[in-house]
Amino acid sequence: MADEQSPRLLRALRHRNYRLFFSGQSVSLVGTWITRIATSWLVYRLTGSALLLGIVGFCGQIPTLILSPFAGVLVDRHDRHRILVITQVFSMLQSLALALLALPGIIRVWEILALQLVQGVINAFDTPARQSFIVDMIEDRADLPNAIALNSSMVNGSRIIGPSIGGIVIAAVGEGWCFMLDAISYLAVIASLMAMRVPKKQRTEGVGRVIEELRAGFTYVSQSVPMRSALLLLALVATMGMPYTVLMPAIATVRLHGGAHTLGFLMTASGLGALIGALYLASRNTVLGLGRAMVLSTIAFGVGLMAFSQSRAIWLSLLLLPIVGGGMMVETASTNTILQTIVEERMRGRVMSFYTMAFLGTAPLGSLFAGVLADRIGAPTTILLGGLACVAAGGWFALRLPSIRAVLRPIYVRKGILPG
Repeated sequence: MADEQSPRLLRALRHRNYRLFFSGQSVSLVGTWITRIATSWLVYRLTGSALLLGIVGFCGQIPTLILSPFAGVLVDRHDRHRILVITQVFSMLQSLALALLALPGIIRVWEILALQLVQGVINAFDTPARQSFIVDMIEDRADLPNAIALNSSMVNGSRIIGPSIGGIVIAAVGEGWCFMLDAISYLAVIASLMAMRVPKKQRTEGVGRVIEELRAGFTYVSQSVPMRSALLLLALVATMGMPYTVLMPAIATVRLHGGAHTLGFLMTASGLGALIGALYLASRNTVLGLGRAMVLSTIAFGVGLMAFSQSRAIWLSLLLLPIVGGGMMVETASTNTILQTIVEERMRGRVMSFYTMAFLGTAPLGSLFAGVLADRIGAPTTILLGGLACVAAGGWFALRLPSIRAVLRPIYVRKGILPG
């Protein structure tokens, strides 16, 4: 048993490939968060526009909404490991391009938007491949929930470290060096992927037309009550709640009268809460009860956003943002865990592409809408309305729980999660 061979919280790390992945991604994701905060700060410094912050978020994620379903078919057909190596190399080149334009101070807003679109295209293929590849790195499926939770811990640990470093680097030497650090950090994850020993698996390359496989994936998800409900909840939360992150520079400067350091502290506080939420999930040894956790975390996320929107003090904002980050993390990681547990292997890539659409693909619509709304009624009121929508979404999912549990029970019995 995994619990007998390694501490319960870290049991997925006993798998060599996952250890390599975890170490390489831990370095790379710090760089990713440094770039995210630097991009937002650079755009706001150049324009002072909340609307453009929303447009930047839109450009970075709209390709995911359009391309993820096709990426899911590709992931089910081809080698996930190879796809990941390719996407990480292209991501490194994208960050390097940002650095080479920003360091001499010649970068313009349209160039940032164009490069955000490029990264969005890369992410559309990278995210479903990465989520599906977790299964390939874990020999014992009992460790899968822990691997997903540790992956979330890694992402959110980087959210704590990355923005803090980013704020310091921006203040000291400017945004260009943030992008350069990110480009260098990709070498770690590329090296870890190349060091893996991944057995070749039989893929269904060239079987059926892409559109037919895409339709089969959509039918599979839409006919499953748990999948359909969980993905709809995630899409609502990502659309209405997550845009608070793109409005953070406006909150830091206008509402809290701070600078790049303030922005870094705010993002770090949110990341700290998310890390705590991910560690809570990693400490669990079963998927049972995650539906209730999704309800509570979604409502906590919404309430936290509403309270944060009204804060005018940095200390109060720093106390509230861990609730926001933790709520969002538990909701998204719980959704991922349930989907990965119940999905059939032949559909894994496509289902994770729909997860990517719900989580990242809908966010650009929310970012654009939030940017337009914030330009008219202000960032605080926009965040308040997003929080209200998330509380309503959590209430809706709570009403759906009995029917979801009725469908999940026989699946869990068949997989040995529940006794027959």
